[in-house]
Amino acid sequence: MQARSGGNAQGIDVSRYQGTIDWKKTAADGISFAFAKASEGQFYRDPYFAGNVSGARAAGVMIGAYHFLNAASTDAAKKEAANFANAIATVGGIGQLDLPPVMDYENNPSKLSKSAINAVAKAFLTELERLTGVKPIIYTGNSFAANFDASLGGYELWVARYSTQPPSNVTAWSKWSFWQYSDGSTGGSRPSGGRKVAGISGPVDLNEYAGTVEELRAKYTDQEDEPMTEAEKQAFNELQTKVANLEKYVNISGNQTPPAWTKPALDAAMAAGVITSTNDKGQPEFVSIQMLYNAGLLNSELIAFFKAFNAKTRAAIEQLQKTGGK
Repeated sequence: MQARSGGNAQGIDVSRYQGTIDWKKTAADGISFAFAKASEGQFYRDPYFAGNVSGARAAGVMIGAYHFLNAASTDAAKKEAANFANAIATVGGIGQLDLPPVMDYENNPSKLSKSAINAVAKAFLTELERLTGVKPIIYTGNSFAANFDASLGGYELWVARYSTQPPSNVTAWSKWSFWQYSDGSTGGSRPSGGRKVAGISGPVDLNEYAGTVEELRAKYTDQEDEPMTEAEKQAFNELQTKVANLEKYVNISGNQTPPAWTKPALDAAMAAGVITSTNDKGQPEFVSIQMLYNAGLLNSELIAFFKAFNAKTRAAIEQLQKTGGK
C-alpha cells in the first residue's frame, strides 16, 4: 500500500480512555478529523461519544463514529449494527457526522474461519448501511486484513499499522483511505514531530487521510446533489403523475367513512389473523383496497390474494367489482 505523504490531513480516534478533550486546542494543533467510539457489541455505548461529537463539531473538526465488533455470527452482527445505528441516533443521526460510520473488526476471539469472518463482516456492513443510508468504512489491522476476501475491497479501508513503513497489500486492498500509524506511544510520528496532541492529556491514536484537508472535506462533507439525468426527471414526473392520480381515489384528510363492503372483509381479515386492530379511524386497510380498485391497480394477483382470506372476503371483493367501488 502507499506511504504517507506530506500535506495529508491529520486525525485522531478517541474513546472514553481519552476522557474529556479540549477540542479547540486539538483543532488548533492541526487535527482536522477524528473518529469517536460510539458502541461495542450488542449493548455497550461509549459514555463520551456524545460529548466528543458535539465538541469536535463545535471546534470545526470533521467527526465520524466507529463500532467495535464482537459478533461471532451473522445474526449477532446485525444486532450489533442496530446498536451502532441507535447510538448514532442519540447524537442526532447520521447527518450529524461528517465521515462515514466505521466497522472496527480487528480480532477473532471465537476463532472463526475466514469464510465466517467475511460473512459476519458483510452482515454487519449491509445491515448498517440499510439502517443509516451510508456505506461504511472498514477499520482493521494490517495483519487481520488478510482475512477479508476481495468482495470487501469495495469498502474503503482504515488500516492500523504502528510503523513508519507502509501497510502491506492484502487480497481486498492495495491502498488505504485512512492509516492509523501510531497508538500515541509507538509507530510513526506526526508531521510536526512527536506524538502528543494538544487538548488530550494522555496518548491518543494518530491517523492520516490519503489526501489533503480540502480533499477530505470535499469528499465527505462538501458534496452537492448531482442534477437529475433526463431519465431520472422522466421517472420523477411519472411518479408525480401516479401520486396525483391516486389522490383522486382516496380522501387524504383522514375523515373518510368506510364503505359498506369493508365490514365483511374486515371481519374475515381479523378472523384470519391478517390484521389485529380495527380501531384506526377509517379502517385504512380496506380503504386501501378500495383505493387500489378505483385506481385500476387492484390486478388479478391482488384480487386473488384478498379473496383468499375466506368466503366473506371473497364475497366482499366480488361485491366491490359489481358496484364499481361504491
